[in-house]
Amino acid sequence: MTSASPPQVLRAPLVVEFPFTRSLGPVQSAFLTGLRERVVLGVRTGDGRVMVPPVEYDPVTAEEIRELVEVAPAGTVTTWAWNGDPRAQQPLATPFAWVLVRLDGADTAILHALDAPGPDAVRTGMRVRIRWAAERTGAITDIACFEPETETERENGDGGAGGAATPHDGAFADPVTGIVAEARLDYTYSPGRAQTAYINALAERRTVGERCPSCHKVYVPPRGACPTCGVATTDRVEVGPAGTVTTYCIVNIKARNLDIEVPYVYAHIALDGADLALHGRIGGIPYDQVRMGLRVEPVWTDGGRYPDHYRPTGEPDADYDAYKELI
Repeated sequence: MTSASPPQVLRAPLVVEFPFTRSLGPVQSAFLTGLRERVVLGVRTGDGRVMVPPVEYDPVTAEEIRELVEVAPAGTVTTWAWNGDPRAQQPLATPFAWVLVRLDGADTAILHALDAPGPDAVRTGMRVRIRWAAERTGAITDIACFEPETETERENGDGGAGGAATPHDGAFADPVTGIVAEARLDYTYSPGRAQTAYINALAERRTVGERCPSCHKVYVPPRGACPTCGVATTDRVEVGPAGTVTTYCIVNIKARNLDIEVPYVYAHIALDGADLALHGRIGGIPYDQVRMGLRVEPVWTDGGRYPDHYRPTGEPDADYDAYKELI
């Protein structure tokens, strides 16, 4: 007699990315515009320290600070770590060191990459200098990296602002007033035993949750353990397919790579028999007619592994008391 093999746990690569847009105040605007002009600016705090990169509020007193100063493009490595396998979009494509560098005239260190032939060429206390990017736009990437300072540069003080910070008015032509940072996270996602069973059931157009053996709540999607009681959930329960809209929002901004016309409605839906609401898009009804208590059912597309959206069933709305605990 042979025992059945355990179900395969799903794994898949997942990428989460979005552009993060922010405006800049006068301090950050001056700092990034200065980098474009090959000038490194810091800010002097109330106790006389010079912080690079600059901050807008004193870390000790929390008071707003505006006193800008220029520091040198060369400094000293205070600590470092070797990166032997650079990732995409990191400062250098070849192995390099991450370093904290205290620039001459500054009292704090700035984090960036150091171009070095190997870890044996890096040490705490070594002198380094900024290598500027050939094309600069007013971003931290205007510093291409740091590189070891040569003996001649050390003797001549080439391109530096001296050993002390010097006052700077922060005025530049065409200042940078905002930035767009592309945020991206690449990882391999594994849903685990409970959600693997849930996903496999969806491929069969069934919705399966798990019941807590202690409080008897049914969680959909299942989590593998009850968040209230802290015990494992192994008793599988099929719920739905219909459910009730508990809360919802109207989406008016079109998402990139999502072929859905705005406005549309995204809702929390308590499937019949479940004690946790899941989320899904509502279709088949004008967006301004969606409401709490609306009874809905899943709509599947050919070959789809999960419901494309939920549509009204035509039943009377659910009474508020029937779903108020799931809001």
